[in-house]
Amino acid sequence: GEICAFKIHGQEMPFEAVVLNKTSGEGRLRAKSPIDCELQKEYTFIIQAYDCGSGPGGTNWKKSHKAVVHIQVKDVNEFSPAFKESVYKATVTEGKIYDSILQVEAIDEDCSPQYSQICNYEIVTTDVPFAIDRNGNIRNTEKLNYDKQHQYDIMVTAFDCGQKHANEDVLVRVNVKPVCKPGWQDWNKRIEYKPGSGSIPLFPSVHLETCDGPVSSIHTTIELQTNYIGKGCDRETYSEESLQKLCGASSGAIDLLPSPSATTNWTAGLLMDNNDMIFKFDGKQGAKIPDGIVPKNLTDQFTITLWMKHGPSPGLRAEKETILCNSDKTEMNRHHYALYVHNCRLVFLLRKDFDQADTFRPAEFHWKLDQICDKEWHYYVVNVEFPVVTLYMDGTTYEPYLVTNDWPIHPSHIAMQLTVGACWQGGEVTKPRFAQYFHGSLASLTIRPGKIESQKVISCLQACKEGLDINSLESLGQGVKYHFNPSQSVLVMEGDDIENINQALRKVSYINSRQFPTAGVRRLKVSSKVQCFGEDVCISIPDIDAYVMVFQANEPKITISGMDHFARPAAQFESERGVILLPDIRIVSTVTKMDHPVDLKEHDRANKPVVLEEMLHNLDFCDILVIGTELDPEQECLELDHVELQGKHLHATNSTAGYSIYGVDSMHNYEQVLRQIRYRNWFTSATFDRKFRVKCSELNGRYTSNEFNLEVNVLHSSNSNFMDHVNHMIVQPQFLQSVHHPEGSISAVHNSVVPSVATVVIIICVSILVFIITLGIYRIRTAHQHSSADNEGSKENEMDWDDSALTITINPMEKYEKPHQTEEESEEEDTEDEEEDTTSAESDDSEEEEEEEEEVIVQKGDKQNATRQEQLEWD
Repeated sequence: GEICAFKIHGQEMPFEAVVLNKTSGEGRLRAKSPIDCELQKEYTFIIQAYDCGSGPGGTNWKKSHKAVVHIQVKDVNEFSPAFKESVYKATVTEGKIYDSILQVEAIDEDCSPQYSQICNYEIVTTDVPFAIDRNGNIRNTEKLNYDKQHQYDIMVTAFDCGQKHANEDVLVRVNVKPVCKPGWQDWNKRIEYKPGSGSIPLFPSVHLETCDGPVSSIHTTIELQTNYIGKGCDRETYSEESLQKLCGASSGAIDLLPSPSATTNWTAGLLMDNNDMIFKFDGKQGAKIPDGIVPKNLTDQFTITLWMKHGPSPGLRAEKETILCNSDKTEMNRHHYALYVHNCRLVFLLRKDFDQADTFRPAEFHWKLDQICDKEWHYYVVNVEFPVVTLYMDGTTYEPYLVTNDWPIHPSHIAMQLTVGACWQGGEVTKPRFAQYFHGSLASLTIRPGKIESQKVISCLQACKEGLDINSLESLGQGVKYHFNPSQSVLVMEGDDIENINQALRKVSYINSRQFPTAGVRRLKVSSKVQCFGEDVCISIPDIDAYVMVFQANEPKITISGMDHFARPAAQFESERGVILLPDIRIVSTVTKMDHPVDLKEHDRANKPVVLEEMLHNLDFCDILVIGTELDPEQECLELDHVELQGKHLHATNSTAGYSIYGVDSMHNYEQVLRQIRYRNWFTSATFDRKFRVKCSELNGRYTSNEFNLEVNVLHSSNSNFMDHVNHMIVQPQFLQSVHHPEGSISAVHNSVVPSVATVVIIICVSILVFIITLGIYRIRTAHQHSSADNEGSKENEMDWDDSALTITINPMEKYEKPHQTEEESEEEDTEDEEEDTTSAESDDSEEEEEEEEEVIVQKGDKQNATRQEQLEWD
């Protein structure tokens, strides 16, 4: 009648049933181990009840019918959502609003729908133009801009329906790509150029983006814009004369606008850009060329060359603007020949003098060219072969569009005035003055009597030293055509294959062959046109605007060194060859290079290692100037054998103010020539010393050397007054007394076989004295022999006196008579002489020398007394 057990039928159910009350049959079903919904959500099994009628073997009990038990496990929200990916990435194009850029997805391992479902997603990052919906779709809330931001990184989290959020947020990376714009990609706006770098590529990794357009051909123009630098680009800034020599022009060109100097002072008052030898005329200035610079009669053949930069002058259109004018100096106002600009036309006037034929002749030649007023630099050559006048502009020939005839000028004896930048009005006005001023810039204005140079020389004179270049023309490929303009500032390339054009443009480079280029910016422009297959409207490619930054070259320091003081006997100066002035002159140029950039702080600057590096470059002139009074042509001169200039690009001019060597040549060649310059003076009695100064230049004075000073002394051989004076000042009277009366002591030697102590002392003193005299004579003899050897072998530099320690050798006795001198004494003196003066090779001549009149040269280190150096006569 009682219930004793409940039994569960099923495999390894984690449940058990226990009896609570046997009588009432009440029992409890319980779990015997932990239950996990995520492992099993539901359990179904059969349960039966058993009574207590069981026998000893567990038999004979009765069991109830089978009841089915169904258990459902209730879920606990123990798991957080987790994202399926660690990072989400997407790319969007700028300027579009997307419905969905990408979808993120999270999962939750809870077993119930309530806790396992993701109910919401959220963007954690603030201030981003994105939103997310409950399904994980991300969209942009505004149009994105590639220039503003290339990439967005946003963090996203997820929530399950129990509001539990993900343990780790997920990164969503959105890349913004620009709208495809056709154009050149991967180029730098600034290209740096160091002097001496040779040829450097401008766009080494450029390529063209066509956005998959159907391109059939490409036409590209690369332009280097240098019109604002110097004379339109980087050109050599040597003097026009030096340039003509460098270009192989025949000599004879007369430079009318040289850089101002002592000999060419007429350009001193003009506005000038020193670095580039450019003269600026502002309509208020003119320069008179001194008489004798240009020959009066230029004959029927001559050439005028010039660089000109000129623009239209508002309000002055009727006024003539004179470049060059030769007019009457006084009385009248006739223009004999002139070159001027009038209303943007170039006019050349040439009035022939009256001769037998009184006929109309060509007198005015007009050229109408746009370039005359385009404010750019151009090179003009006016070639006169009367009656034909031809203009070359930038190397191209132009015939005059108009030639006007005129009567010849009647002859008169009025002097003419040649001017630049304005015309001299000598007559018809109360006060002679300049008129018809020029507005613009001029450079390298020359007149050359004789015919024009070849086209090759003209091209050389106007050649740019900088331009575009192509590295390895061979590798350009068959499909690319290219063309340079004459100055290599514009390059045109054409091709039908994009990759070929890319490769070609990568090889375009900039080159500047000047050693000291003009520093600054060179603008670059690349413009391209594209043709497409069968389409009227084709893609347009924006221009490349870039620039080349040319750095300042390290400035050279030119140093002249050598012997700066020497003295020679007068005979050498008076000899036919004279004296070589600069036998060991040395010209060295160094540049300072810093190992690191220099800081502005002074104490840092001292610690920076500075490297002095020797460099080789040309010089364009060296002047030897006379300091003090100019040379007197009646008695002195500087000379140079002109054979020394042969094979070199050098010329020389000589004047009483000094000697000038000029021309573009190496420092070595300048040294060689300077070492051969001689100074002659055939009337030396009036001269005691001469001072000279040497100065050299590169690039027409842009870089100049130190001023090297040289002093030359003339040693005279007459007049003993000065020496007597010195002797009286230096020698003590007591000593003179004892030496002037030695007869008694000498006779004691004769009379006594055993001399007294006093006698011995006196003999020793006399011996020493005679030795000093002998030594002095020997030095004079050797000096005379050396000077005569100089005259024969012309080796002055070996015998130069060292001015660092000029000594005074003075005879301590004015007068010494030796009538009673014995043979013993002279022998004694001879032996002493030989013992003490071991360097002397001629001591055995001493006896003869003592009996002659002797001369001693006195040299004083004090430069103030150098002019008073004379010689001493001894009895």
